[in-house]
Order: sequence, then C-alpha cells, then structure tokens
Amino acid sequence: MSLIADPIAGSPMADAKAAKPRAAAPAITLPAAGERELRLDLFRGLALWLIFIDHLPTNLLTWLTIRNYGFSDATEIFIFISGYTAAFVYGRAMLEAGFVIATARVLRRVWQIYVAHVFLFTIFLAEISYVATSFENPLYTEEMGIMDFLKQPDVTIVQALLLRFRPVNMDVLPLYIVLMLFLPLILWLMKWKPDVTLGLSVLLYALTWQFDLYLSAYPNGVWAFNPFAWQLLFVFGAWCALGGARRMSRVLASPVTMWICIAYLVAAFFVTLTWHVPQLGHVMPKIIEQWMYPINKTDLDVLRFAHFLALAALTVRFLPRDWPGLRSPWLRPLILCGQHSLEIFCLGVFLAFAGHFVLAEVSGGAALHALISVCGILIMWGMAWIISWYKHSADKGASRTKGAGGNADLAGGGA
Repeated sequence: MSLIADPIAGSPMADAKAAKPRAAAPAITLPAAGERELRLDLFRGLALWLIFIDHLPTNLLTWLTIRNYGFSDATEIFIFISGYTAAFVYGRAMLEAGFVIATARVLRRVWQIYVAHVFLFTIFLAEISYVATSFENPLYTEEMGIMDFLKQPDVTIVQALLLRFRPVNMDVLPLYIVLMLFLPLILWLMKWKPDVTLGLSVLLYALTWQFDLYLSAYPNGVWAFNPFAWQLLFVFGAWCALGGARRMSRVLASPVTMWICIAYLVAAFFVTLTWHVPQLGHVMPKIIEQWMYPINKTDLDVLRFAHFLALAALTVRFLPRDWPGLRSPWLRPLILCGQHSLEIFCLGVFLAFAGHFVLAEVSGGAALHALISVCGILIMWGMAWIISWYKHSADKGASRTKGAGGNADLAGGGA
C-alpha cells in the first residue's frame, strides 16, 4: 500500500533496449531485482491480523481495526498489495520470457492457490461439523453457512469446487483466484498501454454498477466480493507496480493532495462515528445520507475506494522506503506474517472459528475476548516464524527461491 508514490530504484528494463535503433520499448517499467520490499510485507501482515480480528465476535481489539474509523477495511489493503506484488513478479516474467511463459507461471500459481482453497474448505467444514456435533449445537452450522452442505453434500461439493459455495469468512481466496486468472491479459495490455488498461478497468467498474453485473453464489445470492468491481483495486495495484507509481509521485507529493486526503479521512471518521453513536445521527443532513447510503462493500463502493486511496497517499508521504522502523524487532511479527500470507490467511480462518466457538461456549467477558484475539495473533506469528525458519534453514532449496519473487507470497510465491 505504501509504494504508490515512491520513485522505483534501479534502471527500467526498457532502458536496456534504448540503445537499439527503432526498438519498440514496452510502456511499463520494473525495478531491478534486489532487496525485498518490507513495506509490502508489513501492510500485508497488518491486513491479515485485521482480517482475523474482524472475523471474531466484537471485542476490545475490534475497535482498533480501521473499519471502525472509515469506509474501507483490511480487504482493500490486501487486494491492492496482491495486485501490486503479482504484477511485480509476473510483469518481469512477461517482459523477459514472453506472454506464454508468464501465463504458464501465473496459471501454476492459480492452481496452487486453488488447491489451498479446497484444502481450507475441507478442513474448515470438518472443524465446524465436529464442533457442532460434539457440543450438540446446530447453530454453528447455520452461523458458518454450511447447512446446505449437510443437506446436499454431493451437490454442494461440486458447487464448492466451482467456487460458488463458500462458508463464512472464505470469500477472499475465490476472488483472488478469479483476478489472477485474468492477470496475463492485464499484463499483456499494460505492457504497451498501461493507462488504457487502467481506463478499461474503470470502465468495467462503471458498467458493473450501471448494469448490475455479478457472479451468482450457491444456493442463492451473489459473491460477497464482486470480481467485476474489485478488479479495479487489483488492476490499480498492478498499474502502480508497473510504472504508475512514478507518474503519480508529483501529484501525491503535493501539499494540496495531502490536505484533501486528510479532509476526506476526517469526514469519513465522523460519518462512521454516527454508526456507533446513534445520538449523533441527526448531525448528518438527510440529502447526504440519501446520496451516500448504502456504502456497498460487495461492489466496492466508490467511497470505500476513495478512502483507501486517501490512506495510501498519506502512508506514502509519511512512511518512506528506507524508514529505519522497518528493521525494528517490534514490527518483525507483522512482516513475517506478510511474507507467508497464504499460509497465515488459511490459519487465520481456522483460528477465527475456534475463537468464535470458545467465546460462544465460555462466558468470560471482555478480558477473555481480548485474550483470544491476542492468542490468535501470537499463533499466527509463531507459525510464520516456523515457516520462515524452515524455508531459510531447513529447506536446501531455499536459496533458489530468494529474491524479488519473495515479495509476492500469496501472489506469486517463488515464481
């Protein structure tokens, strides 16, 4: 999230071809491979922690997540960084190896994420079913959205494999799988016309709202995250990674931009304050309420997108790439979780239900709520540390997976 306006170090790959007469240089540019970008890992890890906390019943730590102070939440951070890192890894493959090789690598990663989703689905169903049966509480199956699976397991399994059936809290990976499937086309278009590609993404977003485009879910309803709308954030992240960051640097460095962002964030904060303090509801003019509500998350409401952009612009301004705090041991847990986002995301889904179960069965008040949240975060950190240790100390092939690819764990692994 914090890379939007930074000048990217290293020589653009297009410069290497500049000496050739009349050579058609690609429109996108990429930084030279080198030290991994810790800010991406930091904010990806933060998004994972916030998603986990938001999936738990309301508790003290819930009030620390960004969704309580504005229109956007951790999902926007996660999808933007996913688009950025995917373009960073596979954009280089597109330039160096060509469309066919890059597409093959993307599809390989899509398959890996799909397998992880199926595995997560299977274990998550087993977890919920075991708890519901052992404690004779069918409400768990209803709350987690697996009643249809218990009624028609054969049909539901097929729908789950088609990404149309998903229990509660399992909507992010299917969205990401669909977005990654279209990544080769996105990169191919951006290779020559990045601004036009972003424009087409904006057009699709507008058409989604105009004609109510969506993907249906099983047994009813629509996808919780509409890919036709959320692709805008993903493509915008890719656009920033492939040279858009440089072109926006002057605009985002302007004091005018900074104050506009601050004003918007303050306004969004006061709007969300009226949600938590009903007595302030009369402060909001009716005409603004009619224009603004509902703020749709499924279709990525423009107010949510603008709120994310304001947060990102201020982050860029006040958190430089060389900020010494990125090396602080206090931020190491967040960075480690961000470096292994696929595994930690799946673990977070399991832990969120386990926490939900404990809080439903044990009456412990606010202290227990906070304790479960902290324990879940510590478990995620511990798992990230173990995975990191294994990859760097126990895996003999770890040296082959180091480098730029490490920035894109969920997006690209070591592709």
